[in-house]
Amino acid sequence: MENNAENTVQKEEAGLVNTTKGKHPIHCLTIIGQIEGHFESNSQIKTTKYEHVIPQLVAVQEDPDIEGLLIILNTVGGDVEAGLAIAELICGMTKPTASIVLGGGHSIGIPLAVSAKRSFIVPTATMTAHPVRHSGTVLATMQTMNYLDSIQERVTSFVTRNSRITKAKFTKLMAKNGELIMDQGTVLDGNGAVEEGLIDQIGYIGDALEFLYSEIEKDSGKR
Repeated sequence: MENNAENTVQKEEAGLVNTTKGKHPIHCLTIIGQIEGHFESNSQIKTTKYEHVIPQLVAVQEDPDIEGLLIILNTVGGDVEAGLAIAELICGMTKPTASIVLGGGHSIGIPLAVSAKRSFIVPTATMTAHPVRHSGTVLATMQTMNYLDSIQERVTSFVTRNSRITKAKFTKLMAKNGELIMDQGTVLDGNGAVEEGLIDQIGYIGDALEFLYSEIEKDSGKR
């Protein structure tokens, strides 16, 4: 009993949620705060650690008792490579997946949101599209610029492959001046994100679960 209680506490501290016990067993993955990659963030900052998320996704894909995945996002963005790694894993899953943006799905949160088979956003949520940025000291060389350009292309390519937005429109949103202080980019609310083609539809948790249930039952009918 002590081991079970200890495991429960560890899961709660890591932001992990057990499989739901509703109509169909759905695993809930929360992506909140800052996406943490190879470097640890300040201890005062809420983070989602990629080394916690990746094993969860593998377990969801492999576990026959889990029929779908619900991703809940409220993130300011963070490490680009870690975010893309998580997004690619979600995109490659064979089980039904749905994402819902609550609060914010900024920066690298955009690829994470569109990685699911169906994406939802509440009207009051916001999403910020801006060019890839680098914090800290960098060498001002052509090689560095080319590297940043290649990262940007990977992000843009992933987003446009997994949503309805075109490359030209997404690039225009990222390059917009005058909306963000000392930066380029565009802030979209829920309706704006849907109108631009980043997110599939306005919706709430009930809508996301209804989509997952429908996809699960559709797949069951094929077997």
